[in-house]
Amino acid sequence: MAHDFLVLALSPLMRPTTLPSKTHEKLLRSAKKAMKNAHAPYSNFRVGAAILTTSGKIFAGCNVENVSYGMTNCAERTAIFSAVAELGPGMRIRAVAVINDKGVPCSPCGACRQVIYEFGPDAVIFFHSATGPKRAHITELLPEGFRLQ
Repeated sequence: MAHDFLVLALSPLMRPTTLPSKTHEKLLRSAKKAMKNAHAPYSNFRVGAAILTTSGKIFAGCNVENVSYGMTNCAERTAIFSAVAELGPGMRIRAVAVINDKGVPCSPCGACRQVIYEFGPDAVIFFHSATGPKRAHITELLPEGFRLQ
């Protein structure tokens, strides 16, 4: 396939997804920009995320910590909740990019994986793994995710 597209290999049961490289780069830039706004005074671990909706819009978010750690919100959910606030609950996610300021492995946490799955059961996630940049289908990160349908 032409190098203008990043091909995302999925299991044979799922249809392959392509993401133009310019869109992929824009998604990563949006996540990096949002990361700079993170409120992380306790962990000093800034995370940014950006989601690409099926309609082509990008929404970004950052982690927002609280002294009561349970009240902390992850970057991925911040981005998703912003998209829902603007587009409504019918919004669907095509792709998610996650980045951090330490360059360490950082895939979405379990709660974020479930929220991504809620709005993007066919979403592809880009993140830094122990072996470098990685892409994974949400069902690889959250096998048998919960759906009430």
